[in-house]
Amino acid sequence: MGAALGVRHVQGLFLTPVTLDHGWSRETFGLALALQNLLWGIAQPFTGMIADRFGSARVVLAGLLVYELGLVTMAYASTTGVYMLGTGVLVGVALSGCAFGAVYGALSRLFPAERRSWALGVAGAIGGLGQFCMVPFVQSLMGGIGWISTLVVLAAMMVMLAPLSAWLRDCPASRAQNDTHTQSIGAALREAFSHRGFWLLNFGFFACGFQLAFIAAHMPAYLLDKGLSAKHASAALALIAFANVFGTYLCGWLGDFMRRKYVLSAIYFLRSAAMAAFFLAPLTPASVYAFSFLMGLIWLGTVPLTNGIVSQVFGVRFIATLFGFVFFGHQLGSFLGVWLGGIVYDATHAYDLLWYGAIALGIVAGLLHLPIDDTCVARAAQPLAQPA
Repeated sequence: MGAALGVRHVQGLFLTPVTLDHGWSRETFGLALALQNLLWGIAQPFTGMIADRFGSARVVLAGLLVYELGLVTMAYASTTGVYMLGTGVLVGVALSGCAFGAVYGALSRLFPAERRSWALGVAGAIGGLGQFCMVPFVQSLMGGIGWISTLVVLAAMMVMLAPLSAWLRDCPASRAQNDTHTQSIGAALREAFSHRGFWLLNFGFFACGFQLAFIAAHMPAYLLDKGLSAKHASAALALIAFANVFGTYLCGWLGDFMRRKYVLSAIYFLRSAAMAAFFLAPLTPASVYAFSFLMGLIWLGTVPLTNGIVSQVFGVRFIATLFGFVFFGHQLGSFLGVWLGGIVYDATHAYDLLWYGAIALGIVAGLLHLPIDDTCVARAAQPLAQPA
């Protein structure tokens, strides 16, 4: 997961060389990344179903191999259609198999409830560490061997990491521990879709995706427009990734002894306050670094907490599937955060409306988490079917 998220985190570094070498527009490159976010979200429920049925190892293995194919396609694409196939379709689908959904689903089954948030926090911290370390690694490679060869090296790394999935021995739904009923996946989906808290999590995660995608994709350009240098912009993204290593672990740890919905509400309120202070105060390098560090501490901390609430309410039998549907809301928000950022800027030559929108969404998300019923749903216990 650290490698998968790390490679995704640095794809913006390829914008300038790819567009210059091929003569493509930045809109084309941005659309490919937006499509990646959307397809990641669309594919996540389906890869989650496979992970719940057969275990996460096969899904992670397939995800890493498809990731490799997507990176090679990006490297040797000669048309925008082929590049979007690699960046948007293949890498987007691959992320659904080797990032949050499959890995968190496996860990949710491997660890008992009282240690689950801690385990998810550790995994998220490693994912953040991958994002942080991948920035200088890819920059160094691109400076030495060029962007095409760099993509090939990253593809080879995915192939080398694929065998690690053999050790990911979670218990699939057909053999889930402590399972006292024979709930089908259809019944699990009907139960979740009729639960108000499930939809509130979806709406809250939508705000999370919108905020993060907008900041990651457009804050460098925003800083340049305000007179800061590219050095400040890259340092800001690196600082976000660095702080995220500790912040994700801290958020997961807090979920072990505090009600997760209240921690999530606090995160969304804090994000909105931080964005409002950053946007309204005079812009200086110090304010950029302070904002980046604070945002990094709460950057991906919402993911293990949200996954924890889903498993807490609905159990771990179909956790990868149910989290996949919640994660779709996150990726829909990510798609709109990237896409609308470009549209609004082209129309107004400023990002002001996007900052106001991201702040408002954070406040709404914080309020929506407060009434979530996070108690475990009651089901009639049924004996498991005996083997013939």
